[in-house]
This record gives sequence, C-alpha cells and structure tokens, in this order.
Amino acid sequence: MTSLLQLLAVNAAVSAAAFFVLWLIGLRLKDVSFVDSWWGLGMGLIALTSWLQMGPTPHGTLLLVLCAVWALRLGGYLLWRWRKNGPDRRYVTMMALAESERKWSFAKASLLLVFALQYALQFVIALPVQLGHGSAAPLGTLAYVGTAIAVVGILFETIGDAQLTAFKARPENAGKVMDKGLWRYTRHPNYFGDACVWWGLYLIAAGTGLGAWTLPAPILMTFLLTKWSGVPTVEGRMRRKRPDYEAYVQRTSGFVPWFPKT
Repeated sequence: MTSLLQLLAVNAAVSAAAFFVLWLIGLRLKDVSFVDSWWGLGMGLIALTSWLQMGPTPHGTLLLVLCAVWALRLGGYLLWRWRKNGPDRRYVTMMALAESERKWSFAKASLLLVFALQYALQFVIALPVQLGHGSAAPLGTLAYVGTAIAVVGILFETIGDAQLTAFKARPENAGKVMDKGLWRYTRHPNYFGDACVWWGLYLIAAGTGLGAWTLPAPILMTFLLTKWSGVPTVEGRMRRKRPDYEAYVQRTSGFVPWFPKT
C-alpha cells in the first residue's frame, strides 16, 4: 500500500513535470493562455496517478470517473476556445504589466505569476481526489449525495457553456447580454457548476475518513470562482463593454441559481 507521503510526493512531481513542459511551450509561443485548459486536465491527471498508486476502491474509482469526465469536458472546451479566439487578454495584460512595472522577462513572469501559481492552487484543490482513495469500504450516503451534486455540476456548466457559445455564434447577438436558458437564473452557471463538482467530490472523499480533512479544497475553489479569478474578472469586463449588463445584474442571481427579479 502506498503511503500518504509517497502518494502526495509522486503526484506533486508528476504535476510539476507537466507544468514545466507547459511553461516551455508557453515560452516558445509567447502565450500562456492555453494554461486554462490544463486547470481541469491537470486535476484529471492527479486523480489518475492517485488511482494508479492506491489501487481500485469504490470511492477512488468513483472519484476518478467523475473527475475525468469533468476534466476532459472543461479542458477540451477551454482548449478549443483558446485555439478559436487566440491569446486571452487577461494574460496578455498580466505579462505586459510584469514587463513594464516589475521589469520581469516573459520567462520569469509566466513562471511565477502563471504556471507556479496554478501548480500550487491545482494541487491543493485536487486534494479530495488524492486522499479519497484510502478506504475499501462500500459507498455510503455521502458518496451518493456527492455524486448527485457533482453530476448536476457537470451538466450545469456543460449546458451553460453550450448555451453561451451558441448565443455568441449568432451575429445579431453582438453587444447583447446573454440572459436566456440557465443564464436567466444565474449570471455564472459555468462557475456555479464548477463549484458543485468540487463540493460533490469532497463529499465522496469525506466518506473515507481521511478525505474529510480536504475541506479547504472546495472552499478554496469556491473562493477563486466567486472572489478572485472567476466572477470579478468577468463582471468587471462586462460592465465596461455591455450597457445592458447592469440591468441584468439587478434582476439575476450572482452565483446560486434563483428566479429572476421582476
């Protein structure tokens, strides 16, 4: 049986190697935007390496399957979006400011501000799929509830992204605010779905005992989505570019889906 320290050390090394290779690719492209797709795919890799080390258990296999479905869907979608739209303005601005204000090279700025930071955050948030493998006990109530929440989250963000993509593809919607489908009930169905997935995975892991100690993971994920790199960046940009967005904010729930105000 793999020890806990060995499990975490191997996962940390595998993840670090992957981020190092991606950093080299970023240096060659002079663009780091593709790293967003690795946010999900990298967690899927960590779930897989954990499963391979610990061996198949009911909780571990369930965590791997759900995390892999989420990771492949999100990672594939973000990679497609990057290939379609090109460099993300957030990262372009970040690199430009690091160069002009801190006098950092692209290599240093991309390593410290993007790849190293995401490496650390990804490893912490992935703790449920790392520490939820240690019990051979059958699935219990927590696992079933967690599975339901995670599945709802995957469906919610998948449908939300599909609806937004279809909306943007229609020329007559240029400059308009998407307020149909799931976007009628929350301004961020994709982020809400992400949060549900990781709360669901946490509940599954919590049924193994040791996994219950990974509570900081879904809390951190929810914080990132609602207070740091998710909602604030989108809403700031939308308020500047969409005149009707303020009215949308007034009638639509900010995160948890709810009926719009009339």
